[in-house]
Amino acid sequence: MPILIVVTSPKEWPLNIPGVELVSAKSYLLEERYGEMRGAKVFNLCRDYRYQSLGYYVSLISTARGHTPLPSVMTIQDMKSQRIIRYVSDELDELIQKSLEPLQMRRFTLSVYFGKNFTKKYSRLSQHLFNLFPSPLLRAHFVYNNKWQLQSIDPISASEIPQEQLSFVLEVASEYFSGRRFSVPKRLPPRYDIAILHNPEEVNGPSDPKAIQKFIRAAEALDMSAELITKEDQGRLLEYDALFIRETTSVNHYTYRLARRAAAEGLVVIDDPLSILRCSNKVYLAELLEHHRIPAPKTLIVHRDNVDSVISELGLPVILKQPDSTYSQGVIKIEDRDGFNAEVERLLDKSELIIAQEYTPTEFDWRVGILDHKPIYVCKYFMMGRHWQIIKKTSTGRFLEGRWETIPAEIAPKKLIRTALWAADLIGDGLYGVDLKEIDGNFTVIEVNDNPTIETGVEDDILKDDLYTRIMEVFLRRIERLKERNFRE
Repeated sequence: MPILIVVTSPKEWPLNIPGVELVSAKSYLLEERYGEMRGAKVFNLCRDYRYQSLGYYVSLISTARGHTPLPSVMTIQDMKSQRIIRYVSDELDELIQKSLEPLQMRRFTLSVYFGKNFTKKYSRLSQHLFNLFPSPLLRAHFVYNNKWQLQSIDPISASEIPQEQLSFVLEVASEYFSGRRFSVPKRLPPRYDIAILHNPEEVNGPSDPKAIQKFIRAAEALDMSAELITKEDQGRLLEYDALFIRETTSVNHYTYRLARRAAAEGLVVIDDPLSILRCSNKVYLAELLEHHRIPAPKTLIVHRDNVDSVISELGLPVILKQPDSTYSQGVIKIEDRDGFNAEVERLLDKSELIIAQEYTPTEFDWRVGILDHKPIYVCKYFMMGRHWQIIKKTSTGRFLEGRWETIPAEIAPKKLIRTALWAADLIGDGLYGVDLKEIDGNFTVIEVNDNPTIETGVEDDILKDDLYTRIMEVFLRRIERLKERNFRE
């Protein structure tokens, strides 16, 4: 893929980076060959990003051309927003205080070059700032008033790099380009690039390492490059055409913030932020299912004013759910009134609303995996022995799971598939796992999960490698539609 460094005046750029083309802002904006260039990565190092300046137009026009600019117009606007600056200062408060505590001055300026700083003790802070404001060269200004706070952040032009730091900037810039897909390829580059967000430390993540590798191979077979990233790589997000989240999601979490930023920047995102928002809250799902008259176990939205009526309406045992529960955690089976009172009080201290649901014991739960309004797998997850859930957490923190059975979607009960699609269509067109219970041939929806599990030997037991191919084909179709629409506009 073409890699461009765009500057106001090439004479001001003192570094030569192999495999990277240096071009003036005017040439990039006016010369026909750049307008016709496909899939370029544009590193905008212009002197000025003010509204309607050359630097502003480089990032704006590159987006219209289907190129990927760094910084994007969104990042440029974020740098100007005091609200965003305050938010970042609060979010990084602990790291800021720890990094700047030894300083005796009341003002401090930190230069960030491709996520790095000349002084190693500021490496973590520099990387986090780069992640939140993805821009090749940054300058962050801090002030001390009882504690250190981020006051402002702005880009650095090439001419502002101190002479004594030029060799360091050349080193980190060369490392940034050569250590990644930016190195000059020995073969034709892939058509598109997909980032797969995962957390190597996560227990019970949505996909095991073997499944992750199958996603990567499926993408390669479709002439796409899929690369694993972690939360530390979020500053590189705009290098890609799509984001595939294979890490447990939550609204109050960086997974949601990354999905939101990626979607705002025009990437194809699964799971998209709206799906995360809708699926992550059980209160929302309960209201949604009831409003659309989708069969579900009898459910009450509990608040402090109706606690006393829950047991009389639902009986005992009863299931209590915190709104953002995942992987059977935050879901409690209550056997008696004393336990109910204690657990409700604990949960309502965290959330104004919680869920109470009638207890409907079954031997197994159904799950229908759905993507793009189509079923892609059907599983039975059996309850863990002598336990009421499919997953049991032991006293040592280990997770034990019951047995499973995967069946072809074509032979699954039609009413099961129809009910699952009905529920998933209310969320969107993403990747969902719809959990249902079967009682006397009828199906009730327990919940709709974004980011459902896809593991080797379980969900892929019927389709094998074709399951991963089908998911990557959806990415390919969506990227192509998006690129075509951007090109026409």
